[in-house]
Amino acid sequence: MAALRLDFTPSGTQPGAARLVLATLVSIGGSLAADAALVAIGTRVFPSTKGYVHFQFHDYARLTIIGVVIACVAWPVVCRVSSAPRWLFFRLAILVTVVLLLPDLYILHQGQPARAVCVLMLMHLAIGLITYNALVHVAPARRRRPAA
Repeated sequence: MAALRLDFTPSGTQPGAARLVLATLVSIGGSLAADAALVAIGTRVFPSTKGYVHFQFHDYARLTIIGVVIACVAWPVVCRVSSAPRWLFFRLAILVTVVLLLPDLYILHQGQPARAVCVLMLMHLAIGLITYNALVHVAPARRRRPAA
């Protein structure tokens, strides 16, 4: 537990509710914009991927929103259980992103087009980067004020 900095002694207070909502909206908007941009770039660079089922907005938007909301719920929990929340959340973001690449590898193994799956993997990386940065910068764990 010490190596994970999971010590249940938070060094600060929770992110403010308004800032957390704003960070969630920024994460969702930024992630969906990045997804759309990557699909547009991917289909332009790899024309054979045009019409790929997982490049439909409704297909990736639903999963993106669910994942981002889960991450945004996890951030205040991490702030509550760790004295180094950014340190722990960064490592958790990497771990979750790697785990979320496994379904991409599975569908690649099942015969899905490699170029399209590569774009899906880039989408996962972009979502992770955007969500992590939005949360820790827009809704940081506030510093606890010293007792008077």
